[in-house]
Amino acid sequence: MITLIKSATIIDASSPFHQQTKDILINDGSITKIDDNISKKDGYQVVELDNLHVSTGWFDSSVSFGEPGYEERETIKHGLEVAAKSGFTAVAVNPNTNPVIDNKSSVEFLINKANGFATNLYPIGTLTQQNKGIEMAELYDMQQSGAIAFGDYNKPIANDNLLKIALLYTQNFDGLALSFPKNNSIAGDGVANEGKNSTLLGLKGIPALAEEIQISRDLFLLEYTGGKLHIPTITTEKSVKLIKEAKKKGLDVTCSVAVHNLVLTDDELHGFDGNKKVNPPLRTSKDIKALLKGLKDGTIDIITSDHNPIDIEHKKVEFSTAKDGTIGLESAFGALNSVLDIETIVNCLSNNPKERFGIEKISIQENQKADLSIFSPDGDYTFSEENIISTSKNSIFLNKKLKGKVYGIYNNNQLILNS
Repeated sequence: MITLIKSATIIDASSPFHQQTKDILINDGSITKIDDNISKKDGYQVVELDNLHVSTGWFDSSVSFGEPGYEERETIKHGLEVAAKSGFTAVAVNPNTNPVIDNKSSVEFLINKANGFATNLYPIGTLTQQNKGIEMAELYDMQQSGAIAFGDYNKPIANDNLLKIALLYTQNFDGLALSFPKNNSIAGDGVANEGKNSTLLGLKGIPALAEEIQISRDLFLLEYTGGKLHIPTITTEKSVKLIKEAKKKGLDVTCSVAVHNLVLTDDELHGFDGNKKVNPPLRTSKDIKALLKGLKDGTIDIITSDHNPIDIEHKKVEFSTAKDGTIGLESAFGALNSVLDIETIVNCLSNNPKERFGIEKISIQENQKADLSIFSPDGDYTFSEENIISTSKNSIFLNKKLKGKVYGIYNNNQLILNS
């Protein structure tokens, strides 16, 4: 199939066509021509849409699907279809399944299940056996089977020596270790950011210190061991400062931030809505300001939706007992587009995460594979259940004003567009 994308504004700093509006001709999955005006021919699949923009394909570094074990929340097949219609050509899937992804056969199961889709799936293996934080998992074997990183999703590594050994061991095969930034001894059974709102609402608080002290420990260990460390979903002003200082020292550390922590504060908790319960929690406007600044100056490398489907039985309950997590694929671009410029969004959704997780970066040029996210930055709308494609509906952005529209993707010789 030959596909012709008409009048597309190209967002790709590595392309000679960056910020130019061009026609793009794709034949058998590869870009064969980029020009001002390419004529339509019979049999072409033509894409003509309002204020059409294309960028290098977005890669979400933290996505949870239910399968295996929690298929009622989301299956791999449907999850990848959601990702495609949300503009993502690749996703890294967390190991929080049942059984967890802690050995080579479970990694291979995910890869085989995802074969043939427009959106590529890259497994993240657990850092510890059975996700229990006691003994290290089979990291090398999992990497040989296709795992791109190792971390216990939303679970901190409490054992300092275990993380030290993991950082040393992964250097033998250039592996990437993930360490969730939370000290459970300090966080305790907190359910919300410790501050004015948690006090007013009578909710047990999670102090910013619980995140920052864990990051400090991780950075001390990294400085001692060397190796590669990624800290997912930071949320506080001090966390940004700690990572900025570590990078100045030359430590090989990166970090990410979840979309909702860039847009929403703990003021959202006044309705006691379980959909607003996330881990790490929503913080303050001062933290958001520091996070946005950290993205723009390069301290924060990656933005993730931190997409985590939870069934209604575990969400429509008392706030303190609701499971943590929000879906985020469908709302990611619209939320980011309301607070950040397009180039920063593309850099932190595409170039930076691909580089860190060892995914091939493909420029929008002739004779290159077509790996494209297709969208428009224009148009305000209110995010509602009608906008949710996921099986689970636990969105933190329900009834929020978002901006822009995702049209779909082109990847793996497949065009996927929203109807």
